Amino acid sequence: MNDRLDLASRCAQALFDRDAASQGLGMRLLASGPGTARVGMSVRADMLQGHGTCHGGFLFALADSAFAFACNSHNDATVAQGCSIEYIAPAFLDDALTAECTELSRGKRTGTYDVRIENQHGKLIALFRGKSYQVRGSVLEPETLK
Repeated sequence: MNDRLDLASRCAQALFDRDAASQGLGMRLLASGPGTARVGMSVRADMLQGHGTCHGGFLFALADSAFAFACNSHNDATVAQGCSIEYIAPAFLDDALTAECTELSRGKRTGTYDVRIENQHGKLIALFRGKSYQVRGSVLEPETLK
């Protein structure tokens, strides 16, 4: 297996395993690679707001999680420096959402990532852009890299 792909997969899985928030929302890590991640989530009744559509905060959380797994895929501990989201279309009860994150740029300390959220029909629900900042440390413990 490609070493970079293996490292990215291991980083994403380790981060997901420690991410109680994403797991609590029913998110699933579907795929990961160097600078990329795909995360799924089904819209539950407790995620609906007063108009009967998925609350934007849950859409943001889904995109933010995909962003986190992608920007940490190089095994450098990385956090969000800033994020924005554009809500394009509503998501409804039982929609199966997929957030796909792609790395646009990555420098010594910062990176830029885009996330597309689509429903099960491929309809665009939201667009998210995240800026990352590398902090000290790594995702995986050094002894697990052997």
